[in-house]
Amino acid sequence: MTFVGAKNKPFTEERTHYRALALQARTEAVNNCNHEEARAAMLSSISRISANIGAANAFLGGDIKLVVLPEYFLTGYPMGDAVPAWKEKAALDPAGVEYEKLGEVAQKHSTFLSGNVYESDPNFAELYFQTSFIIDPSGEVVLRYRRLHSMFSPSPWDVWDKYLDLYGIDAVFPVVKTEIGNLAAIASEEIQYPELARAFALRGAEVLVHSTSEVGSPALTPKDVAKRARAWESGCYLVSANSGGLYGSPVPANSTDGMSKVLDYTGLVLAEAGFGESMVANAAIDLSAVRRHKAKPAMGNLLARTKTAMWAQEYARHNVDAPNGLADATAERSYFLSHHREAIENLARNWESK
Repeated sequence: MTFVGAKNKPFTEERTHYRALALQARTEAVNNCNHEEARAAMLSSISRISANIGAANAFLGGDIKLVVLPEYFLTGYPMGDAVPAWKEKAALDPAGVEYEKLGEVAQKHSTFLSGNVYESDPNFAELYFQTSFIIDPSGEVVLRYRRLHSMFSPSPWDVWDKYLDLYGIDAVFPVVKTEIGNLAAIASEEIQYPELARAFALRGAEVLVHSTSEVGSPALTPKDVAKRARAWESGCYLVSANSGGLYGSPVPANSTDGMSKVLDYTGLVLAEAGFGESMVANAAIDLSAVRRHKAKPAMGNLLARTKTAMWAQEYARHNVDAPNGLADATAERSYFLSHHREAIENLARNWESK
């Protein structure tokens, strides 16, 4: 069975203080490639990123132990591609050569490596999932998180019952215990959902890795506001890597660019990149500090003041986005928009009945 979730392994020496890098790497889109060209482009991108990490580590003093890459950094996103076609061209095999090469990058640079890709799953032959991963310095994938909120891609929620039967709820909200702390991954626009970061924090997360490809602006954007809020609400460090431009797409390349950053557990921005390819978003992670924060009785310890049972009861009263929409259906692009309209109608009915 495909490994999904978090794989905790024994570690010999905990590092309570290290440097994290949100590597703002350029993305080479594969939309106009055939299968062979797309696979070659991905391997080329992995090689370029490895060189970027090596240069950054040498320049910054050799203490980088966590590198986060942007969302879909190997492929860009589907633009008009049918679900089966994009799966064939752009989705990684969990046991495939791309993951093998990414593992070699983590080994070469003795770092935890996180990123976000499209990924196939033999248990869901017609689908792909957008997956955030963490690879440890031995080259092994120790965490896979499949994005739950997506407008135009399949998610575990679309096949919820079967997914839970196969993998269980711990694989839906994975947190991995490592020598650089308890890590969890948030994908792209999911930074706007406070429930997700809170769920990871309740499961013990100390550092959230966030791969994104979002609008770059000198103004404060909704997602950028959300990064600050999620770090503060969850009491976690947040390492957020945006694209350093998206090339090979008709969308202007620098539309998704800039604002990669590292935030501490109070929402304070420790480092932030400008526009273009950049290693500027790097900062120290102090696990001792975040652990003191979470152990201290104080108004700012929001996690310890969370009334989980109350919110569970209230949320259960509202039907919005129903699960299992693709359980007995073919995954066509038209499904995603119609499913979204159904959720809007459900909201309206909820309001009318109150």
